[in-house]
Amino acid sequence: MDSTPSSSTVSRTVLLLLRVLTFVFLLIALILIAINKQTEDTSDGPTEAKFNDIHAYRYMISTIVIGFAYNLLQMALSIFSVVSGNRVLSGDGGYLFDFFGDKIISYLLLSGSAAGFGASEDLHTLFKSIDLPFNSFFEKANASASLLLIGFLFTAIASTFTSFALPKKA
Repeated sequence: MDSTPSSSTVSRTVLLLLRVLTFVFLLIALILIAINKQTEDTSDGPTEAKFNDIHAYRYMISTIVIGFAYNLLQMALSIFSVVSGNRVLSGDGGYLFDFFGDKIISYLLLSGSAAGFGASEDLHTLFKSIDLPFNSFFEKANASASLLLIGFLFTAIASTFTSFALPKKA
């Protein structure tokens, strides 16, 4: 008797691990951007910056939430698949859903990360030019965008694994 797991079991386990890592990074990115605010004292009184004041950050948080919801669904499906050895969505449709879902969500996460990095850099430069540093605010936003980028990488790797499972058509 051979006690080594099949390549299918290893692949499902690796996919579940990638989904858990994506979940963790998206959760931390969501928390960081959602609690991000800073107040600076100016000659006109205190000035406050919050994530929802900046459209790019709102887009970033939207991509995180969408990616988070999709990843939760895929984690549940992956856990079921690893535990039972069967797929919930059987047939070609399930494999296509996994593949295209991972592709779409990964690109969405990448666009959210890029929007966050771009807004942080441009606004930080602008704010510094008018003597409003807000350094901590933009550093936290960049940290969130970085974690979102790492979430993209794990989702992109997961899409590579789901591509291996696609049915081969002649």
